[in-house]
Formats: sequence, structure tokens, C-alpha cells
Amino acid sequence: MRRDELEGAVRETLSHQVAVARPLSADPAGQAIRRAKRIRRRRTGAGLALAAVATVLVSTGMAQLVDDPGRQGTPIVVIGDPNPSGRPIPSATASVAAPTPGTSVDVLAGATLISVSGGRLELPGVGRAERAHLLPSGGGWLVVGAPTTAGRSLWVAQRDGLVQVLLAGAGSIVVAPDGRQVAWRDGTGLLVAGVVGTQLIGPVRTPMPTDAEPVRFIGDSVLVRLNPDDAGHILWRPGVGQLTAGTDRSTLNVYGALPDGRLVGQVSTGDPARTCLAMLDPKRGLQPVLTGCGPELSPDGAGGISADGRWLLVNGSIGKASGSLLVDLQRLGPDVTAVPAGPPVTGEIAWTTASDATYVDGAGNVVRVNVDRVRSGKLADPTPVPGVQPGDRPVLVTGS
Repeated sequence: MRRDELEGAVRETLSHQVAVARPLSADPAGQAIRRAKRIRRRRTGAGLALAAVATVLVSTGMAQLVDDPGRQGTPIVVIGDPNPSGRPIPSATASVAAPTPGTSVDVLAGATLISVSGGRLELPGVGRAERAHLLPSGGGWLVVGAPTTAGRSLWVAQRDGLVQVLLAGAGSIVVAPDGRQVAWRDGTGLLVAGVVGTQLIGPVRTPMPTDAEPVRFIGDSVLVRLNPDDAGHILWRPGVGQLTAGTDRSTLNVYGALPDGRLVGQVSTGDPARTCLAMLDPKRGLQPVLTGCGPELSPDGAGGISADGRWLLVNGSIGKASGSLLVDLQRLGPDVTAVPAGPPVTGEIAWTTASDATYVDGAGNVVRVNVDRVRSGKLADPTPVPGVQPGDRPVLVTGS
């Protein structure tokens, strides 16, 4: 073969090799698809992780509660203060003064907690209070703020003086007697949450009528007043159905529960100017099972029952005498026998023993009621709280 023929043959062979598509050892398109799938899987995993974190935050009370289209204004926020290290801690000022005479329970006056022994603890950040309750652990207090144009607030104050906001802009707020649950109104909803440490957890929500308000806890249920201008209450157990109107149309106020589960309340009668005391059966829609009339009971609903269920301290009048009355519930019958006890009650009543109760009167004084003394005709005398500034209306710390 001539040289020029050999060169032509080589060129032709090379041109054929270039024209033929040869399989590649690596597939770039396949690699790109597989890489995209890996990225998508990682993003999906990250999204699930974020959703889990959000769920935990909501369950521990550190996220905004469910939006309520029927609520006006800023939504209520449950704050658990997940990172307290990033903010200044208010300094607690603790001092021991002379024991407070006549005070058998702790008192909150303004931002100062006054103990039975006379010790004082400043709680910076606590506003004007309506109620104060000891935390279940004994490590601090739940403080319910007085109503304002922006609603009510709920603070948790620890024994080192650290104050945190748990609720802001709420409607009525009630704390369970053992301090382990809180109920409040938010727009058109009633919410109940547990208290663990210094946080609200596991909020449960149900719709509620426009004028309804939570009144108190009865066991694990919430007593709701359906209309502030009319008679009628209902018991709602969180997590068991929605809040629906009940059959009760006579109960004006409920003062508490007896050891056997029956409630003691004020009921309306056929006479609009007269009300009576009644034992109410919570299992039958708060139907009265025993009614007794006699003293004129105040419509303010102030009252409290001793732990043994024997005594009721309630506002009312007998003849021309008005103020707090002592009623023996074991002798409740058609005619109620009551004896004057002292000045009218404002706020909560703290029964420290089966025969001793403490409350605050309208002038901001502490009143101690002893059953035996009152029954012998000796009225309880109000005692000023030393060191209370004008305008700092004291409230009792309840709970044990």
C-alpha cells in the first residue's frame, strides 16, 4: 500500500471513531438527578424537624396560641421565657421586718410580698394585682393582674424575685385551688392550660358564648357563668366536648365545693328582691337539692367555704346590719341562720384552719375571723398592713 493510501485509511478510521457516540464511564445527568433527590430528602427531613420543634414549643407554652378570628386586637401570647440568660434579672430585695400583726397568710401589696413572719420581697414587674396564688412547688407565686383596657395579665414570680409574664391581654383569669391549672378567656374562646414549673403547657381551647366568663375551678372542671347580668352557670371539663348551654337558669353565684362534691351557691327565687342559699348537684346540671333562705345575700359573689365544708363566710345583711356573715352549712334548711362576722369581704377568702378565715376589707385592711369568737357575738376587727403605700391594695396569697 502506498503511503498516501495508508494516510487516507488512518484518517477515515479516526473520523468514524469521532462520529460514533461511545458510552461514558460516568453519567452527568444521572448524577444531577440523584443529587437533586438527596437535597430534596434533606430538605424534607429539615422541615419535619422544624415542625417537631414548633410542636414542642406550642406544647411547652412558648409560642403564640391559635389565632381566633373572633378576637379583636393583639393575640394573647403565652410566654415561657425559653432563654432567660439574654435579659437582665431583676434584683430581689428581701428583708425581715417586725412580724405583721393580725396577718395569718402572706399578703401581696403592690410589688411587695409580705410574709407572715414580716419578711418582704420586692417583685419588680408585677403590676396591680387582683389575686395571688402559691405555685404547686412552693417555689413562687402566680399573680393575676387587675383588669385594664388592654385586658388582664398573669405573672409568675419566683422566690429570688424573678418575674415573668405568662399571659397578656386576656379576659377573666382563674387559677385552680391547687395551683396546677389556669383558665382564661381569649376573644370567643375559653382556654385551660397546666402549670408546670414556671410555664403553661398543653393549652385546650373551646368556643364560648359572647358574654360568658370562667368563674372558678371545681375539681378538674371549669365553672363558667353564661351571662354576667343573668342567672345560669355550666361546668366544662377540658378535652371532653365543647362548651354548650346547660339547664341551670337559677344560680347567681357559686361560693365553692363541699367535700362530697356538692356546690354551695346563691340562687334566685320567684321574688326578684330575694335570693337564697342552695346545695347544688354538679351531676344534674347544678340543680338545687337543698335550699335555705333568710339573710339577704350580696350580689357581688364574695364568699368562701372552710375546707371541712362546715362554714360559709359570705357578704350579706341581717336586718340593718350588713357585712360578712357566718353560716353553718350543716344546719342549712328552709331557714338559714347567719351571724354577723365583720366588714364586707373583698377579693379571696383564705381559710387557714377549719375555724379561722382571713380576708381583706374595702379599706385594704386584713380581717381575721375566728368562728368561736364570731358565734359568741364578737365581730372580727380589721388590722392595717404595716408599710403598705397608699393605692397599693393588698391581696391575700391563697393556696397551700
